[in-house]
Amino acid sequence: MTAWNIWKGLGWGAIIYLAALSGIDQEQYEAARVDGAGRFALIRHITIPGLLPTFTVLLLLQIANFLNTGFEQYFLFSNAFNMAYIQVLDLYVYNISFQGGSYSLGTAISMLRSVISVVMLFSVNWLAKLLRGESII
Repeated sequence: MTAWNIWKGLGWGAIIYLAALSGIDQEQYEAARVDGAGRFALIRHITIPGLLPTFTVLLLLQIANFLNTGFEQYFLFSNAFNMAYIQVLDLYVYNISFQGGSYSLGTAISMLRSVISVVMLFSVNWLAKLLRGESII
């Protein structure tokens, strides 16, 4: 499932990064070439700083969804043979709430997951502000 999620996200990530690359001013590349910069110097001094804001935004989006595991996929693929091995947090909350009847415990676990996601989001945003000097939030 992890490999499938990575494969699924590669296309979208490629589209976003290609759009960010096309947004970098070509005059910067030309000026650097005139100054004698090689391919790796262009990448280090123009391309990577140009992609850094896009990378930061995509990192914050991924951190915000870090604890979301794609409940539907695991729910649809679960059966009696693999139920002990395919248990993820979302499926566990579903089983506790709707099959076990403990709605309060399922709500508490979901709220704790949301609080952890928000704390992780603000931590990465603080780190981005510390490293880059600007933040998203």
